[in-house]
Amino acid sequence: MSALPPNAPVSSSSGLDLAGLVESVRQWGRELGFSAVGVADLDLAEAGERLAAWVGEGMHGEMDYMERHLPLRRDPAQLVPNARSAIMVRMDYAPLDGPALAARQRSALADGATAVVASYALGRDYHKVLRQRLQRLADRIAGHIGPFGYRVFTDSAPIMEVELARKAGIGWRGKHTLLLSRDGSWFFLGEILTDLPLPADRLETPRCGQCRRCIDACPTGAIVAPYLLDARRCISYLTIELKGSIPEALRPAIGTHVYGCDDCQTACPWNKYARASDIPDFAPRHGLEAASLLELFAWTEADFDERTQGSAIRRIGYERWLRNVAVALGNAPPSEAVRAALRERVDHPSELVREHVRWALERQRAADD
Repeated sequence: MSALPPNAPVSSSSGLDLAGLVESVRQWGRELGFSAVGVADLDLAEAGERLAAWVGEGMHGEMDYMERHLPLRRDPAQLVPNARSAIMVRMDYAPLDGPALAARQRSALADGATAVVASYALGRDYHKVLRQRLQRLADRIAGHIGPFGYRVFTDSAPIMEVELARKAGIGWRGKHTLLLSRDGSWFFLGEILTDLPLPADRLETPRCGQCRRCIDACPTGAIVAPYLLDARRCISYLTIELKGSIPEALRPAIGTHVYGCDDCQTACPWNKYARASDIPDFAPRHGLEAASLLELFAWTEADFDERTQGSAIRRIGYERWLRNVAVALGNAPPSEAVRAALRERVDHPSELVREHVRWALERQRAADD
C-alpha cells in the first residue's frame, strides 16, 4: 500500500477535469488488465448498519476482526485521512469460461475422489497480483495530475469492498451476497481510496429477479435467506476461516471441498456468460484443479509448503489442510485405499487432525456396512 503520509494535505482538485480524469482512469485500468473500473462515494451508513446487525446475530462466527474493525468498515476516512471516493476495480480470474468451469467442478464433486479447490485459489495469490497493478494505476494517476492522497487495497484492510463496488456500478449484490455482473461473478475486487472528490458512477440494476438457484445449491444451507449468509455454515468459512474442529453435523455436506467452495457461483445463471481470464498468474498450479484426495492427503508438511508457495491456500497451514482433506476422504466412496491412507494419520501429533481422521474412518466403515 503506497500513499502520501497520513498527515499529507488534501489533494487540490481545483482546475482538474474530474470527469475526464475518471474516463482516463477507466482506460488505464483496462490497459492494466482490469475488466471494469468504477467510482463510488464513501457513504456507507446504511450498509454499516446492516453489517453491525449481522455481526450482532453472531453470523460472522470466529471472524472476530469483523466486529473489531466495524468503525473502520463504516468510515473509510479512518483508513485514509480525508478520503472522499473509491476507485473500484474488477479483475476476472476464472481459468475456464463459466460453463466449462461449472462442469469441471460438478464432475469433481460427483466422482467423490477428486479434491475440489475454490477456483480463485488455484493460481497465484491474488493479493499480490491486484496490488501491484493497482499501484501502477495509482502511479499513472499521479503522473497525470501530480501527487495525491491515496492508499491501495485488495482484501487487505477492513473495507466493505462489495458494497463499494456495488456503489461504483461494477455490479449488483446477488442473493448469495457476492457481487454479480452480467459477466457473472468469477472476479476479484480491489480499490484505491483517495481524497480526490471524483464523481460517482450510477448503480447497476439488480438482475436476480425471482431466481434462487444459489440458495438451493448451497450444500450446508448457509444462505439462510436472500442476501443473508450465515458464515458459520458456509464451506468457505469452515475450510478456511475456522481454526478448530468442523462441526460434525456439517461435515457430510462438505463433500470433497478441501479449500473454499464455489457451489453458489456455479449454480448462478449469470456465470454462463463468464469469460476465462487471460492473466497467467491465475492459471492452476501443481495440478490442483484435478488432484486426487489421496494424493493431497499424502503430502508432507514440506510438500505443502513447497506446493502452496505464493498461493492463498498457504494461509490455513498444514494442520488445517489435513483436517479438510480428512473430512473429504470421509465423504469419498468407501475403499480400502482410503481407509489405509486415513490409518496412516490416526496417530498424527495434532489432535485436530486425529479427531477428523477418526470421524472419516468411522464414516468409511459405516458406508461399507
